[in-house]
Amino acid sequence: MRIFQLAISPGGVPKLPLRDGHCGVLGLDGDGHAHPKIHGGPERALCLYSVEVITALQAEGHPIWPGAAGENVTLTGVDWTTLAIGQRYALGDEVIVELTRPTEPCKQIAACFVERNFRRIDHPTNPGWSRWYARVEREGVLRVGQPVRRLLL
Repeated sequence: MRIFQLAISPGGVPKLPLRDGHCGVLGLDGDGHAHPKIHGGPERALCLYSVEVITALQAEGHPIWPGAAGENVTLTGVDWTTLAIGQRYALGDEVIVELTRPTEPCKQIAACFVERNFRRIDHPTNPGWSRWYARVEREGVLRVGQPVRRLLL
């Protein structure tokens, strides 16, 4: 399991890649939120996604790519079907996060999907395809390529 991509934007999508960045309790430094009542804050500090899920969506014909759906951290090698609220992960050497909930897709990411069907990644309808929000328990620096480890209770 590794960090495939880190991404930020001044607000909205897509989020654009960066090689490394500091991750604080409110997420990656420099990342903004166009709708702060819906995105961001301590319980939604990071939005995580899987490069394998993105690749599977591309195979279905969806014009999605890492960062396009608004995720900050794209991971590789994580079994996305096993994610659950409360799971904790070490991202790189310093950062520890806890999954808080699957995201709810919105019309802002509709261009990533055939026929603008952004509900394709809605967790209640299609478990294992959603992005996930996480709170940051321990701050630090993240870098592309760093290892990711699941932390057991």
